[in-house]
Amino acid sequence: MVQQVYTLLVQVGRKEGDGLPEGATGAALVCYAAGRDQDEAVRETVAILKQADLAPLEVQAYGTLDERLAEGHEVPDEERALMDRARDENSVIVAQFEPFFDEPDHG
Repeated sequence: MVQQVYTLLVQVGRKEGDGLPEGATGAALVCYAAGRDQDEAVRETVAILKQADLAPLEVQAYGTLDERLAEGHEVPDEERALMDRARDENSVIVAQFEPFFDEPDHG
């Protein structure tokens, strides 16, 4: 079966040695993951993030490039290049990393 690349949004929590910034409560990562199917892409991504001392909590899958385009998503060339790289290298590419911080209570 041909490898596909899936767009995944992974939320991670805190874990000792995770490398997240001080004061962060977790992070969101946009990943492009190669796999024979979406389940394999999710499993591989979670395994790699755990090896990197991150604590995956939730994974939302947004499908393949074709599925995203069919849903009307705009996919810029930079994203497509990262997807191609994930497919060519049969790997997981972390394209975006956004730490979460608790907002101070103003209330």
